[in-house]
Parts: sequence; C-alpha cells; structure tokens
Amino acid sequence: MKNNIYIYILVMTVTVYLVRVLPLTLIRRQIKSRFIRDFLYYVPYVTLSVMTFPAIIDVTENPISGLIALLVGIYAAYKEMGLFKVTLICCFTVLILEFLI
Repeated sequence: MKNNIYIYILVMTVTVYLVRVLPLTLIRRQIKSRFIRDFLYYVPYVTLSVMTFPAIIDVTENPISGLIALLVGIYAAYKEMGLFKVTLICCFTVLILEFLI
C-alpha cells in the first residue's frame, strides 16, 4: 500500500482532470478583467520557463557552461533569430564550453 502505483495514477488523473475541466465549468462568460486575462495569457510561458531554466543549468556537466549557453540563447532570441538557430547556437555553446572547461 505504501508505494501503490495505482494510487499515484489516480491522484494524477484527478488533478489533471480538475485543472482542465474546472475552468470550463466555472467560467461561462467572457472574462472582462484585464488583470485576469493578462494573467491567463502568461501562465503557459511562465510554466514553461519554470520547468526549462533550471534544467538548462543542471543538465550540463558544468553549470557554468549551461548558464553561458542560456545567456547566449537569450541574446540570440533578442536578435530575433529563429527557434532552430537559437537551439543550435545554445547546443554548440555548451559543446565547446564543455571541451574547454
């Protein structure tokens, strides 16, 4: 009973179901509040950032190379390069720095 996988799956299913169904059932009209609309607009970006940024630094052999690649990627994205180019630049930055450090 301590490590029952079916309990974990049930809790996960209920949580995901509630997160997806409750907004559909509770909010029936258009949201007028600018604050709530802006909040809901940025939630996916914030969630993705919270999951991605720590992984960028922790996944490399040396956290310094991950941090430098993150900064290089932010600069490349600021210069309006495409997602594929930014990804390649970050990967090559980590590769080169891992060899040097």
